[in-house]
Amino acid sequence: MRVIGIDPGLRNLGWGVIDIDGVKISHVANGVVHGAGEALAARLLVLFDGLSEIVARFAPDTAAIEQTFVNRDGAGTLKLGQARGVALLVPARAGIPVGEYAPNQVKKTVVGVGHADKRQIDHMVRLQLPGVEIAGPDAADALAIALTHAHFSRAGSRLEAALRRATA
Repeated sequence: MRVIGIDPGLRNLGWGVIDIDGVKISHVANGVVHGAGEALAARLLVLFDGLSEIVARFAPDTAAIEQTFVNRDGAGTLKLGQARGVALLVPARAGIPVGEYAPNQVKKTVVGVGHADKRQIDHMVRLQLPGVEIAGPDAADALAIALTHAHFSRAGSRLEAALRRATA
């Protein structure tokens, strides 16, 4: 199974692709799409085009996106929500199922604590994907989201198999 993790942002949209083969997880690629321009519509278009090209190039089977957390800056949260809309739309348009994970859930899954900082996330991603060259903090976050999805997908697959055996 190939997973793309997406960390939505208007200026920097991080992405990371991993392959899962049983218990083996391997790094495929990662990077950042930079939202260029001052106008919101122009930045969203750059994000859409860039992410569309990445999805076409790497052909993931599933996608995972970080949920938006609401903060005190309502306007900022709304703008981030629009970038998140692009991040949801691109895989959906390609027919790829999308999982969504809260930031604390990603941190807890990858680092072990729900309030880890970016340095800790980067470190744990590097431990889980030995030899990976990470394109920056947004790409590290995207890889962490992909790893979280891999963890929960495998757990779901094991549960489904156990339920099938129990009802057979």
